[in-house]
Amino acid sequence: MLISSHDIFTISNQKQFEKIALKVFRFQYDNNKVYREFCELLKVDKGSVKSLQHLPFLPIQFFKSHEVLSSNDAIQETFTSSGTTGMSTSKHLITDVTLYEESYRNAFSEFYGNIEDYVILALLPSYLERSGSSLIYMAEDLIALSNHPDSGFYLHNYDELITKLIELDASGQNVLLIGVTYALLDLMEQQKFQLKNTIIMETGGMKGKRKEIIREELHKILCNGFGVSSIHSEYGMTELLSQAYSLGNGIFECPNWMTVLIRDTEDALSHVENGKTGGINVIDLANINSCSFIATQDLGKKYPNNSFEVLGRFDNSDIRGCNLMVL
Repeated sequence: MLISSHDIFTISNQKQFEKIALKVFRFQYDNNKVYREFCELLKVDKGSVKSLQHLPFLPIQFFKSHEVLSSNDAIQETFTSSGTTGMSTSKHLITDVTLYEESYRNAFSEFYGNIEDYVILALLPSYLERSGSSLIYMAEDLIALSNHPDSGFYLHNYDELITKLIELDASGQNVLLIGVTYALLDLMEQQKFQLKNTIIMETGGMKGKRKEIIREELHKILCNGFGVSSIHSEYGMTELLSQAYSLGNGIFECPNWMTVLIRDTEDALSHVENGKTGGINVIDLANINSCSFIATQDLGKKYPNNSFEVLGRFDNSDIRGCNLMVL
C-alpha cells in the first residue's frame, strides 16, 4: 500500500490532509468493490476527483448490508452497532486493529495529554452488555494504558462508583468518567456531586431508557448534577476508526487525520457553506482498510475553524437520494 499509518497520523496541515485523502480515495476506488460500484453508480471516475469537495461519500447504511472492505487481509475484529430488537446492525470488519488503537491513542493524547495522568472510569452498561462494541474496545485499552489500580468499568454498581468518584476527586487525582448519557443521569440522581478534578464525558444515547432531550438542556442538567462547568463529548461510531471530541458547549474538533463536510439535505452530492445545517459527511483517514468517506445520518453544521456541531439525526423520511442505496 502506498499510504502508511505514519503518513496518516503525522498529518499537520490542510494541504497534507487533502493530498493524503485523495491518495486514500484512489486506493479505495481500486480496492473496495462496494465503494467503486457506488462511485460508478454516481458516474464518478477515479481521475475526476481533484478536491475534497468532489469526493463521493458512501451512505453509512451500506455497513448494514455489505462487507465494506479495501483489504484482502484476514479479519481481526468485527465491530457491531447497537440496535433495538429486530433492527439490522452495522458491521465494521477490521483487518488491522492497530490502526484503531493508534487513532484513539493519538487523539486522546492530542486532546487530553498523557493517559497516565488520569484514572479512567467507564460507565457504559448498554455497551458492556453486548459484544462487538468499538467503544468498549477503546475504553478497555485506555483503562489499561492509564496504569492505575482505580481505573475500571462499572455496570450497575452505582454505590461503589459514587464512593470511588468522591474519594478520587477529593484526593486531587485527575479523573475521566466516560458514560453513556442515561447512565450518567441515573448516577447523578442518586448523588449530587461537587467535582473539582473530574472530566465528565458523555458518549450520547438514551438507548431507549429515557426520553431524548436536547443537548443544551442535557448538559445543563449534567453540569448541575456533577458540579462541573462543562460536559465533554465524544463523537464516534461503529463505522469509523476515529473520534472527534468536544471539550464543552457541544462544539467538536477532529484530530488531524479526520474532518467533516456538511452536505445539502436536498442534494446529497453537494455541500453547504459554513454555519448552514446539513448532513454530516466524515473523512476518516484511519479507516483506510474499509471506507474513509462516509455520509452519516447525523445533522450538523460546520464553523470556519473546522469545528462542528451535531444537531440531531435524519429520520428515514428525510433522507433524499435513496436511489443511491440500490447496490
